[in-house]
Amino acid sequence: MTAIQTTKNEALEIAVLYYLQSKSDEDKTAVVTAGEALVNYYASLYSPGRIDEDLKQAGFEGLLKALNRYNQGRGIAFSTYASHCIIGEIRHDLRDRGSFRVPAWMKGLQAKIIKATEELAQKNSTMPTLKEIARKVNVNEEGIVQAMQAGCVSLDELDLSKLKHIRYESFKLPIEDKIAVQMSIEKMDQLQQQVIKLIYYEGLTQEETAKRLGLNQRKVSRLMNKGLNDMRAYVMA
Repeated sequence: MTAIQTTKNEALEIAVLYYLQSKSDEDKTAVVTAGEALVNYYASLYSPGRIDEDLKQAGFEGLLKALNRYNQGRGIAFSTYASHCIIGEIRHDLRDRGSFRVPAWMKGLQAKIIKATEELAQKNSTMPTLKEIARKVNVNEEGIVQAMQAGCVSLDELDLSKLKHIRYESFKLPIEDKIAVQMSIEKMDQLQQQVIKLIYYEGLTQEETAKRLGLNQRKVSRLMNKGLNDMRAYVMA
């Protein structure tokens, strides 16, 4: 277990192999030691600029759960499997704290960041840098930091203006425009939100939307137009 020039992930994989063969407490401790970098990585991802000790403890619980459940025959690297377990325990800890509400669009962005992190880690056999994650998800580094704090702090405490795209992608709205659209929709009343989502997200016609909501088509048209005007005013503000 003193292989020269192994990455942290490779050292963890080696420690796990030793433990699976021996099942000894000593080798389990070696796995925990080798896995600390992985735990710290995800704990710091959810609390940028510091390491929340409670999140770190939850991460270690996830690491041990992964070790107990890991099936080498499935052909999945332990670090990849452990990442899911660590993230799961960290999120569970945040939910138990009564953390702040995270809107669906932000949860989607967080999931995209975590997926990119896991893919890069598996590809390179080491945890990616913030710059590498930012390039993969096309969100600037400051934006990644802000996004991962959602849930730990209220949305009002985040600087969402830092969430910006790095490069232009054809036929796709930049991340900052998507956020503006989503936040403008959240400010609408429930009926307006339903009309906008049914027409522009589910592709229903105004007539189909009217039937779905039990309204007449004229009412749907008024709600749609008012919603679009409100959205335009919010985005352009």
